Amino acid sequence: MTGAPGAAGDVGGIEALLSDWDGVGVVVRRDGPTGTWIFVVLDDDTLGPPTGGCRMKVYPTPEDGLADGLRLARGMTYKWAAMDFPFGGGKSVLAVPGPLDGDQRRGLLLRFGALLNSLGGRYGTGADLGTSVDDMKTIAEVTPYVIGVHGRDHGPMDPSPFTALGVFSGIQAAVAHRFGSEDLGGRTVLVEGVGAVGDPLARRLARAGVDLLLADVDEERARRVAEATGGAVVRSGGVTATPCDVYAPCAVGATLSSETVSGLECAIVAGAANNQLARPSDADLLHERGILYAPDFVINGGGAMAFTLIYRGEDQLEELESRVSAIGPRLAEIFEEATRTGVTPWRAAHALAERVLARGPQSGRVSSFEDMRSPPPGQLS
Repeated sequence: MTGAPGAAGDVGGIEALLSDWDGVGVVVRRDGPTGTWIFVVLDDDTLGPPTGGCRMKVYPTPEDGLADGLRLARGMTYKWAAMDFPFGGGKSVLAVPGPLDGDQRRGLLLRFGALLNSLGGRYGTGADLGTSVDDMKTIAEVTPYVIGVHGRDHGPMDPSPFTALGVFSGIQAAVAHRFGSEDLGGRTVLVEGVGAVGDPLARRLARAGVDLLLADVDEERARRVAEATGGAVVRSGGVTATPCDVYAPCAVGATLSSETVSGLECAIVAGAANNQLARPSDADLLHERGILYAPDFVINGGGAMAFTLIYRGEDQLEELESRVSAIGPRLAEIFEEATRTGVTPWRAAHALAERVLARGPQSGRVSSFEDMRSPPPGQLS
């Protein structure tokens, strides 16, 4: 099919995408009032109910939206498993024909929420690319299966500071593995993208005594964060070739390609961006150059981890921060295994996730979000 989303989908194209896919299932709906194709991808439920954000985006074809959902849901499977967290891989995609706002957007979100209700808690969602915390609050008006929203009368929380904390902890682990000490004082860290996650990450790094370099496509935003942290601004065009100890990509994905890896002037890559590798083989290129890579699906899991804990009723800030900070020791374990076995950290993280999936849940498996609304004490301990 070559038409825009909103035209009739190519059933053959969708079947072709799913023919070799081994996930749990995919729910496909077309929203008539907006012409949006809705895909809810349930990739794996070994450890618990599939969980992942809701992405709203204009795709060339509905099949492109489904392909994105399949890829992202598989990534969530590995994210949860690598952190040994009791959730499965899932993702939802709203493949819209064009930008939606006002009543059209609200109507679509409410109908999407009704669809989630029909799944009976087998999938939980949250904000993702193209959707906001306000969108999640709209969805939560009609369904309880939204992570980060505490009922209709409470505002959503922001996951970004938790994501930043997890990345900070991961950077400490990477620095300790590479240089022998987790002390960040005097280390140079280049943060690319100082938005929702990059900004709080930069502030944490500044408090730890890091020499900060900041880059953003919005140079005024980079300057504002630099003024607040004492950092220096780097033009966004030459980021990957800038000398530093740690390169922390916190904006768009796929910044690590065969072209950019060859020009990197850093010892470590550890950041919050999703899908940082243009291709899985780029992890091998980093390894060959002696650059330590913190797998993105592990280091950027702090926000997802915190919000699922909150959903389970564990909402004490100190405990949440302690759990999220455990991302650092988890990465240290991955780095050590990679060194011991002679593989890349990316492969070691995947191997760890696969072992967790093969083992299954450590305690009684919860199959749906409906079952965890009032969790027994210690369920997540």
